[in-house]
Amino acid sequence: MRRADWLDALRGLAAITVVLFHLSPQVIGAGAHLAIMRHVDLGRAAVLVFFLVSGYVIPMSLERHGSLRRFWLGRICRIYPAYLATIALFALLAGAGLLHWPASLRAETGAGLLAHVTMMPDLVGVRGVVRVFWTLTYEMVFYLVVAGLYAWRLHRHSGWYAAGLALVAWLAGPHLPGALLAGTAHDRRVLGGVLVLGTLLILGLQIEQRLVLVTGALGMAYVLLPAVNGHPTAASTVTSSQQGLLLLAVMFAGTVTYRWQHGQIGRGAALTSLAVVAGSAIGTQWTRPAWILTVLTAAATYLFAYFLRTRPMPRALTWLGRISYSLYLQHVIVLFLLPHVVPDPGTQPLPVRMVTALAYLAIALALAEASYRIVEQPAQRLLHKINTAGAPRPITATQRAAPGTGRGENTRESV
Repeated sequence: MRRADWLDALRGLAAITVVLFHLSPQVIGAGAHLAIMRHVDLGRAAVLVFFLVSGYVIPMSLERHGSLRRFWLGRICRIYPAYLATIALFALLAGAGLLHWPASLRAETGAGLLAHVTMMPDLVGVRGVVRVFWTLTYEMVFYLVVAGLYAWRLHRHSGWYAAGLALVAWLAGPHLPGALLAGTAHDRRVLGGVLVLGTLLILGLQIEQRLVLVTGALGMAYVLLPAVNGHPTAASTVTSSQQGLLLLAVMFAGTVTYRWQHGQIGRGAALTSLAVVAGSAIGTQWTRPAWILTVLTAAATYLFAYFLRTRPMPRALTWLGRISYSLYLQHVIVLFLLPHVVPDPGTQPLPVRMVTALAYLAIALALAEASYRIVEQPAQRLLHKINTAGAPRPITATQRAAPGTGRGENTRESV
C-alpha cells in the first residue's frame, strides 16, 4: 500500500460525490434534489474535502522537493494539461453547436481569456468555461501564497494561518468589500491582465530561482484577492469575500493535519486550530442548519480517512482518485450533452432515468480515464524528463579518483 492511498481514496470519493450530486436532479428529479440540499449540500461538502486534501498535499509536495522550481514545474505539469484539454474539448463541442459558451465569457471575452490563463476566473468575475473551474481559482491562490511563505521560510506556521484566516472571515467578513478590484468591465479586463503579468512573473522567476524573496512577497499578497474581491459579479460562484477567505482557511486546515502527522505541530495546537476553522465556518452561517451539516460532513469525512490512513484503501476509490482531476473537470461536459440524447431526462420514466444515469457514469469515467492516460500521464513523464535533465550529474568513482579534475584544470571547459 502506498502512503498516499488514503489521499487518492479521498479524492476519488470527493470526485464521484460531485459527479453524482450534479447527476441527481436528472435521476431523482429537481424537487427531490432540492429537498436533500435543504438538509445537506453534498456537492459543497465534497469540494471542502478537495480543499482539505490540497491543503495537505501542496506543502508536502513543496517541502519534499525542497525547490520552488521543482514545485512549480510539478504543479504546471499536473494541472494545466487536463485543464487545457477540457477547454479544447468544450471549444470543439461548442463549434459543433452542441454546447454554448457561458454568457459572461461571450460578454467579456477579453477578461475571460486573461482570467483563464491564470485559472482565476472566479476572482476576475467571469464564469469558467466549465463552471467547476471556480475551485481552481482558489487552488491557484493557495499555491501562490504557500510558495511565498516557503520563500520567506514562514511556511511552518500553518496553525496560525488557518485560525487567523478563519477568524478574519467570521468576524470581519460581513464588512469586507466583494468587488473592490473588479466592479466594472474595464476593471475586470485590467485585473485579468495584472494577474497574468503578476502570476507569470512569479512563476518565471521562482522557476529560475531568482528574486525569490520579492516574488514570494508578491505571492503572499494574493491572499488579498479573496479578501477584497471575493464576489466581483454574479458570474462568480463564491458569494462573498468572507466565503473566499474561509476557503483558504480550510486549505490551511489541511496543512495543519499534515504538520500534525509529521510532528511539526503539537496535538493541542493542531486541534485548537482545526476547531477554530470549523467553528468559524459554522459561525459564518450559523442560522443555516444545512450549511452546518455540510461543514460537519466534510470535516468528519476527511478526519475519518486521516485516522485510517495506514489501513488499506478500496481499490475502486484509489483508482477514482488517480483520475479524479480529469473526472472533476470533464464530467460536466458529458452532463451538458445529456439533453441532446434524452430530452428532459429528469422527467422521463424511472427505467429511462436509470439507464441514462448509468450511461452517463460510464461515459464520464471512460473520458476521465482516457484523459488521464493520454494527457495527464504523458505530462508527468515530461516532468520527469525535465527534472532529470535539470538535475546535477552524479560524480563517478573514476571522476573522483582522476587527478586534475579539481578546481583548476577544468576551467577552460567550464568557460
